[in-house]
Amino acid sequence: MTAGSRLDETDFAILALLQQDGRMTNIELATSVGLTAPPCLRRVKALEQRGVIRSYHADLDAAALGYGITVFAMVSLKSQAEADLRAFEDHVAALPQVRECHMLNGEIDFMLKVVARDLQGFQSFLTAHLTSAPNVASVKTSLTIRTSKSLPGVPIDR
Repeated sequence: MTAGSRLDETDFAILALLQQDGRMTNIELATSVGLTAPPCLRRVKALEQRGVIRSYHADLDAAALGYGITVFAMVSLKSQAEADLRAFEDHVAALPQVRECHMLNGEIDFMLKVVARDLQGFQSFLTAHLTSAPNVASVKTSLTIRTSKSLPGVPIDR
């Protein structure tokens, strides 16, 4: 049985509200889902313990913090042996500019979301940390011009 099939309507309501506003108080959350505070808190703790709620974080404005560009980098490796894939994942995990790393099916092995302060900073990052990384065959990049939608989490359609 999947984790989603064991959740009831109240759990989904809690998840939807917390995904929208992770800072809402337990009392506000409980009132919104029709519970008193103690059982609501027990449900939230159970969702956290089961790993359904993985973390809470602030959504920061990259540009306001000096990261003016976002680039998607499509990385192809010379070898797709599991050890080589893991080595690449370990390499990018240590790079704070890489905000997302997805292994893909097809001719591109990884898609990375990278932030940089400016184009020159990205170019330096690209040559120092990506194209020169062990086992990298090629890196193709696309600079983001505009982001029209960026939603965290997953749709809660209950």
